[in-house]
Amino acid sequence: MTEPTVVNHHADHEGFSGPIGLVAAVGMLLTGRGNARFAAELASVSATDRLVDIGCGPGNAARAAADRGARVVGVDPSPLMLRLARRATRDHPNVSWSQGTAEALPVPDGWATVVWSLKTVHHWKDVTAGLAELRRALAPAGRLLVLERRVRPAATGLASHGWTEQQAESFASRCRAAGFGDVRRDEHRRGRGSVWAVQAVRPEHAAQ
Repeated sequence: MTEPTVVNHHADHEGFSGPIGLVAAVGMLLTGRGNARFAAELASVSATDRLVDIGCGPGNAARAAADRGARVVGVDPSPLMLRLARRATRDHPNVSWSQGTAEALPVPDGWATVVWSLKTVHHWKDVTAGLAELRRALAPAGRLLVLERRVRPAATGLASHGWTEQQAESFASRCRAAGFGDVRRDEHRRGRGSVWAVQAVRPEHAAQ
């Protein structure tokens, strides 16, 4: 029997802390605005949405969604990332920040109309538990968006932080198995490379 493709292949990553974490956080802050706007457009975020940003980092994508009028909860396991996100956001009334993970989101059942995870699923500790938690947090007809950088199958080190085509398709299959509908996987050119986008919807008539 073929072993399932591992989509959280950096689940043992030590996280972002200390001087190296700060450098990574500032780098994300300075370079992530384009992808943040791209995600907001792809998910069709509007002022009617309540959005959870999983692995929000320094908050670029959360702010992009809030700028479109959405109420946003940015979630990250790293206190350093959250401190930088708060400082960069200042007094934006539509955004709040909380320490947490995909497997334990700090929102009530059915609160979110959009949940996204931008280039972070490959760090989740437990994909099955994470998808179950996302489904719990989403309202009926709520939208899921996952972005991951396209990487080569033989990539190692930092270059492997993303998904091969096989990993992207495997995650899409995991979404279907978790009860999501309208699952689609697309590739989008972004600068010199490309990203995988997996989008799905929580069915309107389905038990939690």
